[in-house]
Amino acid sequence: MKLATFNINGVKARIGALSDWLQEQKPDVALLQEIKSVDEQFPREHFEEMGYTVETHGQKGFNGVAILSRLPLEDISRGLPGDETDEQARYIEATVIGETRPVRMGCLYLPNGNPAPGPKYDYKLAWMERLRDRARALLALEEPALLAGDWNVIPQAEDAARPEAWVEDALFRPETRAAYRRIETLGFTDAFRARVRGAGHYSFWDYQANSWERNNGIRIDHLLLSPQAADLLRDAWIDREVRGRDKPSDHVPVWVELDA
Repeated sequence: MKLATFNINGVKARIGALSDWLQEQKPDVALLQEIKSVDEQFPREHFEEMGYTVETHGQKGFNGVAILSRLPLEDISRGLPGDETDEQARYIEATVIGETRPVRMGCLYLPNGNPAPGPKYDYKLAWMERLRDRARALLALEEPALLAGDWNVIPQAEDAARPEAWVEDALFRPETRAAYRRIETLGFTDAFRARVRGAGHYSFWDYQANSWERNNGIRIDHLLLSPQAADLLRDAWIDREVRGRDKPSDHVPVWVELDA
């Protein structure tokens, strides 16, 4: 099972780039963030004609997540539990029925949190605590599961080309990294770091200040695997070259291949 998380930064604006990538790489599952579309206006039929089952949790103009799958999907749920007043579309979860076993997948778009400190940062940290509760529930299933998406977290200094520039940013503040670590240390494995060590590996380059040309990037798109999913890990990688294409997202796909 080959799957990728990809913050597409607007499905309508990137439909050409996304379609080309899907046709070339043919992921079994694509977990998308920032679709920026309500469910009714998502170009569902376009992707269904490409062979994908489509499940969305959308929001007008902002946020929004989706799962595109060539494999059967079951038990779809929308929204992160824990706050019935939260109207932001940032989480969708489903079970993907692989050839040899099912895998539970949570696709997430974690709040940015800037400016920090402030209300937006408080919301980010509260959202991460809710995600930790959901992560604990997934682990209790003792089945292959993963949490994947745009985490808006730089886990450590080597995940930024210029860490000193991010010290006061909500993505790199100590409270953010500690909240991320509390989730990871429940028993999850960072799939990419299980396969690739060292600095210089990024998944996001800002559109401003020639960040792509200067390779001034950060790694904020992560796939965390439960112990049962980590046992199935074959490979993980970042599809860096996608950032250099025409009309790209500011993020690139991050992949895992599982024995499922």
